[in-house]
Amino acid sequence: MLQTFTHNRKSTGLFSATAYRLVYNQESLKELLQAPFDIAAVKNQATIKKNTYLKEQRAILHEVINEQYTGYTLSTQTEQNIAALKNENTFTITTGHQLNLFTGPLYVIYKILHVINLTETLNSEKDGNTYVPVFWMATEDHDFEEINHTTIFGKKISWEEKQNGPVGQYDLNQWNDLQSTLHDLFAKHPDAEIHSIIDRYDGADFAEATKQLVHYLFNEYGLIIIEPNDQKLKKLFTSYLKEEIAAKFVEKSVSETFEVMEQLQIKPQANPRPINLFYIEKGVRDRIIPNANGSLEIQALGNLSLDQLNLLIEQSPEKFSPNVLMRPLYQETILPNLVYVGGAGEINYWTQLKSSFEHVGQVFPLIQVRLSALLIEPTIQKKWLKLGFNWNELFKPTAELQKEYIKKNNHELLDFTSLEDLTEQLIAQLNQQILSVDPQLTKFSEAESSKLTKQIDSIKEKLVKHQKTHFEQAMKQIEDIHLKLFGTGSFQERTDNFFSFCPTGEIHSKIEALKNVLNPLEKDLQIVLLDT
Repeated sequence: MLQTFTHNRKSTGLFSATAYRLVYNQESLKELLQAPFDIAAVKNQATIKKNTYLKEQRAILHEVINEQYTGYTLSTQTEQNIAALKNENTFTITTGHQLNLFTGPLYVIYKILHVINLTETLNSEKDGNTYVPVFWMATEDHDFEEINHTTIFGKKISWEEKQNGPVGQYDLNQWNDLQSTLHDLFAKHPDAEIHSIIDRYDGADFAEATKQLVHYLFNEYGLIIIEPNDQKLKKLFTSYLKEEIAAKFVEKSVSETFEVMEQLQIKPQANPRPINLFYIEKGVRDRIIPNANGSLEIQALGNLSLDQLNLLIEQSPEKFSPNVLMRPLYQETILPNLVYVGGAGEINYWTQLKSSFEHVGQVFPLIQVRLSALLIEPTIQKKWLKLGFNWNELFKPTAELQKEYIKKNNHELLDFTSLEDLTEQLIAQLNQQILSVDPQLTKFSEAESSKLTKQIDSIKEKLVKHQKTHFEQAMKQIEDIHLKLFGTGSFQERTDNFFSFCPTGEIHSKIEALKNVLNPLEKDLQIVLLDT
């Protein structure tokens, strides 16, 4: 098992004050929450959700999930989890993310492992409930430039596209070229598992390619992947869609919450719009804008009356997409969910939403900030320990670490005092010997003494130069290690791709190793010492 350490998030300098409160002190924010997260609260949440999540909702969810997995090979655990969704005592623990290129930044993997391990922890208590992990693919987002690249082995890989609309519906143009680029990164290991994974990273569109990849990586752990852009699922949400268009309840509710957040010294993550919905089709993602005359404007359709828009919602609910402040309500409507696990920024905007849930009588979930980890590769481990530092010192500023290194190694600084004294004594004895033989040999004696002094000085200069090089190398190593782990003001988990830590191309063993040590209930930053 991999060796791990923990470090308080606050002293790393990597997390905001709000993130710190959301991780360590949800009690201070209880006015914005259903309840502070803990295992006991999850059990209580199950009772609340059970009383409000209808049998008809379960039946539709189960039907849609089965349809979405048509053609997929399911592990025993995934098959059991999908079947369990029919039961009134089955609940989900959910995380989600945008469709990133080749899983995107490292923390996407952490999110998924978090919900998998949390459900395993909950299921181990055998309380009569079944808990299943869910990954929500945010296929309706549109910010392609934010997610069309990733970094593997320090190389930026990009997918250049000019398509518009929801990214999940993007055609996979030039996809073979992208796959070839990924294969080339692991060309030294032609028989490695990574190549079959890259080949599976494909499908009818970007959403399907992402699902194929995530499914292959986590199928054995029973992860259920949901594509929310589905007509049957959106049908369950139609009353809320109509309510938002008619009453603009999200803007009103969230604006009221801002006053509470200000008192609690929490800065809002997102501002509401008058209508927090988009109209979507392939290549189209348009805001719904209310006009002064009561009509509603959609760029692709023109101006519509409220009745016309309501009719469109009834006929084609899949053409309406909730934005960042309404999507959580959609999620909690269609899932028997108890906990949403997300990054601190995501969880921050969830704190804005409890009042809008209450407005429509929907249960607000527990929220938990995902685990955070720092992976230390063997080469970095060796260098860091050789420099004489411990793991908690990683988070000190580079300049401070360099200063401490020099201070620790001051005893190595060369002191030539005794050598210079001996040299003076040697030259004095040499001069005495020469002049005792012949007093006329003064110039010879001076010349030989000068030669000897120059030789000693040359030796001293070489030693000083060698020691300076040693210290310069140490200074550069400290700088390089910090740059590798924390980048230029950004954290490893936000920049590096998971596959960067699989240099031999063996993937599932690395996932399993991380799964075995990453703790979803650990609030501190988890430091993981990787093996070869």
